[in-house]
Amino acid sequence: MYWIIWPICLAACFVGSICGLGGGVIIKPALDLFGHMDVAQVSFLSGCTVLAMALYSVLRARAKGNLRAEAKVDTSVAVGAVVGGLAGKQLFSVLSTAFPYPRIVGCTQAAALFAVCLFTIVYTLRRDEDEVRECHLSGWWAGALVGVGLGAISAFLGIGGGPVNIVAMTFFFAMTSKDAAQASLYIILYSQTAATLMSLFTQDLSGIDPLLFLGMVGFGIAGAAGGRTLNAQLSNEIVDRMLIGLLVVIMGITIANFIRFAAI
Repeated sequence: MYWIIWPICLAACFVGSICGLGGGVIIKPALDLFGHMDVAQVSFLSGCTVLAMALYSVLRARAKGNLRAEAKVDTSVAVGAVVGGLAGKQLFSVLSTAFPYPRIVGCTQAAALFAVCLFTIVYTLRRDEDEVRECHLSGWWAGALVGVGLGAISAFLGIGGGPVNIVAMTFFFAMTSKDAAQASLYIILYSQTAATLMSLFTQDLSGIDPLLFLGMVGFGIAGAAGGRTLNAQLSNEIVDRMLIGLLVVIMGITIANFIRFAAI
């Protein structure tokens, strides 16, 4: 199992760091598809891998002096995402307790992730055709409110937030795809830190394989290193195409997961 999951983490974080998806949007449904772990364990492992990837990406950008000029906007959204992330994890815990069968929560997550990916594809295509009028929000509180919504959605889905972050940053703050990707990783760092800490204190994680965990984190960082290097050489148009292609693959995985959970 290690030599299947670890390359997935490497590839997911490589592509995710280019597109700003964080990698979790690939890792989470891929682990669900294997069916070797329960939903809570999958969400935690995916979240930790994404956290390591985002931390590396942000620290590398800071070291090279490549952090975006609009860091104040990114920070307000990120702080809001922490609050939303805690709310999203709480919602996940409530649903996990309310439904005795994990497959129900799994079906809900798969359906919601499919909807998020589909919306992101439609939005990206329409934006490229100038059919979407973007907002130009400013102010700390506006960013924080957007962040609350992003954090809640991403923490509940256990994906780190990539697709919804990209849409929100381009629509509400009129960012380019590459700027939105960098902002997304910054937001993921904040929200995923909060979600991971909450999981440590509220969930039973004793069944997680330490070697699997360390390998996922290590390969996630390696993928981020390669992805950040390539990102600097790509145009916004290529990043958009990669994002759409990746989301189509993820949608296929979520359909398979929904069918698997529903059949259990």
